[in-house]
Amino acid sequence: MIPWVELGSSTISGSESRLRLMQRGNEYSIMTGGIELMNSRMSGSEQALATLTCARLKDRPAPRLLIGGLGMGFTLRAALEVLPALSRVEVAELLPAVIDWARGPMAEIFSGCLDDRRVVILKGDVAIPINAASGAYDAILLDVDNGPGGLDRVANDGLYRATGLAAARRALKPGGILAVWSAMPDEAFLRRMNQAGFTVSEERVHAHRKGKGARHVIWLGVA
Repeated sequence: MIPWVELGSSTISGSESRLRLMQRGNEYSIMTGGIELMNSRMSGSEQALATLTCARLKDRPAPRLLIGGLGMGFTLRAALEVLPALSRVEVAELLPAVIDWARGPMAEIFSGCLDDRRVVILKGDVAIPINAASGAYDAILLDVDNGPGGLDRVANDGLYRATGLAAARRALKPGGILAVWSAMPDEAFLRRMNQAGFTVSEERVHAHRKGKGARHVIWLGVA
């Protein structure tokens, strides 16, 4: 058995936890404590976050998207594969270390997507561009922490409460999409999305890109 090797770690702002990048052969894992947040072999639901959203934007010639959370870049790369040339994709990442890992140890996984001319990397909390925007985005995609039931950062809860959902709706263009990834169902959050004025559909998607493994949840809310 090939052992795991720690390639780097970073303190999570606003939390006592640390994020660790681990490698075993060609496999990468990002963990906090003993909990795995993402794995390079399990990209299906993160890709679906992008493809399900972009399918609803296919008639927009130059959509502007905001992705909350860079992770291993699965959502970003899936979006770039289907978005038109005039698109703009802003990716907000709170931890500088994650961006460094994307350009360093995990550069092969990212396949140069950070250098795509459509991509803008925003260093900081995704709540900042959301709160600053008014009718600016065609879609906001949130893959932050472990979803509304967050594990690592209390401040992330603000994205998923009524005030955060109201800010996201203001930041979207008419008919824009708020897409939210979660490791598990959350009926209370689904109700909050509806109460915030979104027309919501819920998708259950496999964690593995080959349609295997646990199912994760993606909510798609139309503003």
